[in-house]
Amino acid sequence: MKRPRRPTAASDASAPSRTPEPAPGTVRIIGGLHRGRILRSSGDPRTRPMKDRVREAVFNLIGTDVAGTHVVDLFAGTGAVGLEAISRGARAATFFERHFPTADLIAENAKTIGVSEQCQIIPANTLVQFRKPLPFVNPDPTAPWSVFCSPPYDLYVQQTAEMLGLVETIANRAPAGSLIVVECDERFDTLRLPDGYHWDVREYPPARIAIWTKPV
Repeated sequence: MKRPRRPTAASDASAPSRTPEPAPGTVRIIGGLHRGRILRSSGDPRTRPMKDRVREAVFNLIGTDVAGTHVVDLFAGTGAVGLEAISRGARAATFFERHFPTADLIAENAKTIGVSEQCQIIPANTLVQFRKPLPFVNPDPTAPWSVFCSPPYDLYVQQTAEMLGLVETIANRAPAGSLIVVECDERFDTLRLPDGYHWDVREYPPARIAIWTKPV
């Protein structure tokens, strides 16, 4: 079922709780089996981890839909989103991160919480990789994906066509029932996304979150 585009309300049940952000240089798992575990973050502004409050809101919105899916974490940074999804029942995750030291950090974080066997880390440019045939190993091709696209916001301005092409490619390739979550800021009009009027769009300034489910 498609998620309708709807306005954000301050009292929305999906709004995150007022839990404080973790100390600089760390990110925490918010829910699920590994709730409370601390992940290392490089602190490099290029990786810009999704803020805890936004990640919490996203997982409140998608609920149990992530369970049993194959996670595709694009522009993965420290891997917090994909590891959060595994904590909440995703069967496996593939992480794309072009910054090699940060990709190594994803591997370290996965090992820290004991999920290395569920994780595939691809240290490469996401935009380049998805110009190829399916660029990751999917152990169950029938399982829906949960795709998280959380790049540096400037990419939506500087490489708009490439970003739109990436989301469209993934939307076309993903199995029915897959979720796509896009994080951007106010400079990007989410109506430009494929099937643009059927994305559930929420505002968590400066973040803007758009969620779409591929029809079954």
